[in-house]
Amino acid sequence: MKASSSIAPESPNYWEEACRYLSKKDRVMKRLIPQFGDAKLATRGDAFVTLARSVVGQQISVKAAQTVWDRFAALSKSTLTPARVLKFKVDDMRAAGLSARKVEYIVDLALHFTNGDVHPTKWESMSDDDIIEELVAIRGIGRWTAEMFLIFHLLRPNVLPLDDVGLLNGISQNYFSGEAVSRSDAREVAQAWAPYCSVATWYIWRSLDPVPVTY
Repeated sequence: MKASSSIAPESPNYWEEACRYLSKKDRVMKRLIPQFGDAKLATRGDAFVTLARSVVGQQISVKAAQTVWDRFAALSKSTLTPARVLKFKVDDMRAAGLSARKVEYIVDLALHFTNGDVHPTKWESMSDDDIIEELVAIRGIGRWTAEMFLIFHLLRPNVLPLDDVGLLNGISQNYFSGEAVSRSDAREVAQAWAPYCSVATWYIWRSLDPVPVTY
């Protein structure tokens, strides 16, 4: 692919402040944060690509998702855009490895962008909840995907994705000695993280998989 590879990843300007805050407020964060050096959350800044990748990756492994994405993105001879996706042939998208349903989802996503049904220029001034409401109106975009978008694309500092299995598993391992945790348990732990739940969540993910993800 690499539809967005020419764009250097951008990291949030609040990261160091958040790390200092979390290290003071939370014993687990104090232990985890130094383990990962200068690594931090990053975005490549392409809203459409970020959401399209999230659709491609639904219900398949990370490795499989990357393979399908590379084939899909290669259908565009230059930067992947909503307008170019709308010109792709369905058979070509299916041959790249997309299911019929995912083809429908990605086409719907491209239509939302080209028709002006989403408002990227307004997101900066919109609340997290309002952005989630706008995104979940797109077929194939659920709350979890919208929350990943808030974290990885918009770099919102205080997102707590309670539907994320990795977050719950990481809290279980780091705070409860491996015992299963509920969403309520996770929410209680995260009270110490606000207003930097996104940063703490990122470090919880890293405790399970040291390789950072960039969408």
